[in-house]
Amino acid sequence: MNASPRELSVVLLHGWPVAQAHWRDLLPRLENAGFAPIPLTLPGLGSVPGGTQSLRKRELAARLGERLIEQGITRFAVIGHDWGGTVGTLLAAAMPDAVTALVVEEEILPGIDVEIPTPGADHYPSWHGPFNRAPGLAERLVPGREDAYYGTFLRQSAGPTGLDPAVLRSYVDVYASDGMLETALGYYRTWTDDIIDIGRLRESPISTPVLAIGGRYAMGSAVAEGLRPLAADVTELVMERSGHYPVEQEPEPAACAIIEFLEQNRGGSEGIPHQP
Repeated sequence: MNASPRELSVVLLHGWPVAQAHWRDLLPRLENAGFAPIPLTLPGLGSVPGGTQSLRKRELAARLGERLIEQGITRFAVIGHDWGGTVGTLLAAAMPDAVTALVVEEEILPGIDVEIPTPGADHYPSWHGPFNRAPGLAERLVPGREDAYYGTFLRQSAGPTGLDPAVLRSYVDVYASDGMLETALGYYRTWTDDIIDIGRLRESPISTPVLAIGGRYAMGSAVAEGLRPLAADVTELVMERSGHYPVEQEPEPAACAIIEFLEQNRGGSEGIPHQP
């Protein structure tokens, strides 16, 4: 896919434990609004990377930035969900002249201590982080029980509205494939290093405008609260019927808010022809 000179590229990074279907409603709306969306899968989040590579989020952001530059994409916006939001924030910090706008959907970055307000605190799971970080525990307990593991998290974190059952099933199937468990767990086991890297942003907050989207039945206003120490310009949006997946659970209002934000923060840039 090539972008016309007037289109702005938009890099989309989904999180755990979902796949690119997370963006299924947003992509056509971005295209219709004159943007050039580039949905990417971070290693370990829906695909198993070849070889051994660090899953430290700063290093993921650095490799992603290099990949985009190699493709000739030098001005772009970023939309990141869950872990994709952490990587997107660090990418904006590393490439302030390239990233025109940042949308963070449902992520509280490592080391940021904010409380999830009710009713989200009653729905969003608190067990998965410690469980995933415990060495060897998930490796012993999850194989053969993927629906109980991933399915339980997806159902709880979605809140009362839930997810499309067929899409939820597809997410479980993706993460049940060979090699996925061990790789995805790596995102949680770089926790100490990630806290150090995020902590540096407190000393030098990013200047990129940020739209912080939370679901009322998940992280809610804590997304924006957690980003304010790290970014100079944060706009808060809480989606009233959503859990951890606003662009899936409220696709029309979420897309309208995102597109309006991207339009306001094009930065006078032009899209760069690319072939992702």
